[in-house]
Amino acid sequence: MESPVNKRAEQLVRELLTLFGEDVSREGLLDTPRRYVKAMQELLNPKPFNFTTFDAEGTDEMVIVKDIPFYSMCEHHLFPFFGVGHIAYIPDKKIVGLSKLPRTLDLYASKLQNQERITMQVAERLQRELNPKGVAVTLKAKHLCMCMRGVKKEESNTTTTSLQGVFKTDASARAEFLNSIR
Repeated sequence: MESPVNKRAEQLVRELLTLFGEDVSREGLLDTPRRYVKAMQELLNPKPFNFTTFDAEGTDEMVIVKDIPFYSMCEHHLFPFFGVGHIAYIPDKKIVGLSKLPRTLDLYASKLQNQERITMQVAERLQRELNPKGVAVTLKAKHLCMCMRGVKKEESNTTTTSLQGVFKTDASARAEFLNSIR
């Protein structure tokens, strides 16, 4: 059974399409409001997870997960942006299950966002949960609001980085991270 919230959201999507001159009774648009509402609910509702950690047991070298795909929605234009993330940390007393790094990225990307904030939130969460020697997060993304409208630069990508701990203070740790994601 469809919720009253979904029905109202679908009605608003229909009204918006009509305001932009679309015929919402044509075959191709009949189910669009329902599909749009369902898609937005999927894209904007982060999936919670348990942040599982373990004793580091002498592990003190960099842990990195590279090329993590992510998708988000620009809070300024409601257009998608997407790309890959690279997340590293140097353990102190705790390590985390490797799947938690991509899940942390998904958690913060799954809402209306901007890329800079996602980058910072992922780094801060890892710093808070693990208290490692350092955290480094780099996201590289294509923003459809820049590709399809405004400046219309289809080939442009945006890269953001957040460095914490030794990645910020130690040039060799920072260089090792940056070289490993090239």
